[in-house]
Amino acid sequence: MYVYINGAVVPREEAQLSAFDHGFLYGLGLFETFRTYSGHPFLLDDHLARLNKGLSELHIERQFGRAEVVAIIEQLLEANGLRDAYVRFNVSAGVGDLGLPIERYRNPTVIVYMKPLPPSVPPEGKEGVVLAARRNSPEGNERLKSHHYLNNMIGKWELGHRPHAEGIFLNSDGAVAEGIVSNIFWVKDGIVYTPAPAVGILNGITRQFIIALLKQLRIPVEEGVYPLSHLLQADEAFITNSVQEIVPLCRIGHCVYQGKNGPVVRALQHHYRRLTHRLWTRNELAERMND
Repeated sequence: MYVYINGAVVPREEAQLSAFDHGFLYGLGLFETFRTYSGHPFLLDDHLARLNKGLSELHIERQFGRAEVVAIIEQLLEANGLRDAYVRFNVSAGVGDLGLPIERYRNPTVIVYMKPLPPSVPPEGKEGVVLAARRNSPEGNERLKSHHYLNNMIGKWELGHRPHAEGIFLNSDGAVAEGIVSNIFWVKDGIVYTPAPAVGILNGITRQFIIALLKQLRIPVEEGVYPLSHLLQADEAFITNSVQEIVPLCRIGHCVYQGKNGPVVRALQHHYRRLTHRLWTRNELAERMND
């Protein structure tokens, strides 16, 4: 596998990070994960908008535009011999002295990882497993996609090696939050529900796109604070992320859902696949859906 690091594409064995990088020392770093479809990075502008906003909040003086990132991705696709790929675009604060500085970071470390897509999820979907570990509160006003990933790792350790299951976090108040690596939606009586960002979730790019898609399809969608019982009484449930797309849940414990046969899941999967082969943003969705 080849990796991009600070302007160079190198074999993974040659990728090196300073021991004084504050992304390593203090967790000051952000990343975006997305996938390419026939070489095209889907929803790239939305991912970069979130990344750029987060970099400003972390006092990292670096912003990324589409042209620069597409050029990097194209180099890596060629080097790795891929067209459909998993991409992790990572920016850490960069090298600094020991201690907690108040100055802005002006030379961040940029690393872009790429690998083949993971195996497809079984058509019937995944099993949801409610975790005993609770979703922690965001470090700031909202959750960033940052290097602070211990809470997710604790959830993964609890779930164990279960590739066809997803752990589901509740927050400290017992409200449904999100999956270990996904956002969660469910359907009851024709209405789609999903936890609001105020619950403490990461406001996923695919999550936001699905909400926009539901509105264009005129399927009612509500964001709010919901107890676990609300999810367990649903007709359908599904999870989303940029790599796995839309994955139906077939069950959570003794509660069985419609899974792959759910009408909302089927509609969303159909339209999502129609839209994946261009550099769409959410703002372009309405125009496309009206074609």
